[in-house]
Amino acid sequence: MNPWVLLDEAEVPGDGGKMKLYQRAFEFSISVKNDELMNSRMHGSEDALAELACKHVADRPTPRVLIGGLGMGFTLRAALEHLGANAEVVVAELVPAVVKWNQSHLADLAERPLEDSRVEVRVSDVGLVIKEQTEAYDAIMLDVDNGPDGLTHEGNDRLYSRGGLNAAKAALKPGGMLGVWSAEPDPAFTKRLRGAGFKIKEVTVRARGKRGGRRHTIWLAEKKA
Repeated sequence: MNPWVLLDEAEVPGDGGKMKLYQRAFEFSISVKNDELMNSRMHGSEDALAELACKHVADRPTPRVLIGGLGMGFTLRAALEHLGANAEVVVAELVPAVVKWNQSHLADLAERPLEDSRVEVRVSDVGLVIKEQTEAYDAIMLDVDNGPDGLTHEGNDRLYSRGGLNAAKAALKPGGMLGVWSAEPDPAFTKRLRGAGFKIKEVTVRARGKRGGRRHTIWLAEKKA
């Protein structure tokens, strides 16, 4: 078997530890503190996050969506495929190196989505971007860390708190959709979404699309019009 090769590493802002990019043959992996955050062979659930959230708003004249977490670009690519030519997609990525990797080592995995003219990249905490404007986005997708209960970076906790959910709700336009990805189910988070006043649907999807037994969870939380 081919060994993993370390391609690059970078510090996560806010004492989040080292983020490392590995390659093994045609497979890539990103980890933090020895926990794998993402693998290029398993992006079916990331694709589903974008598809489910964007389908809800794709028929709007000029949909504007926010993606929290660039990852390997799969969520962004799927969003672009399900939105029209007049869409605007803002991507907030906390770690500058992840943007760099998506422009180099990882660029071809998702067919170079950063080169699409509809995309704006913000090297920033998505929580701060969410709080910049009210009723600014038709959809917000959070693909940050390993989900509400799988944190490798403690600063992400506020995204999934009641305050974080209230901020996301304020940033959505009426009838807008908040989509949240998670490696595992989380009944407490489901309860917080309901408590924040969202109309929610919890979906279980395959990590590798149509293959494999591993499952991930997606919450679709609609802001009432």
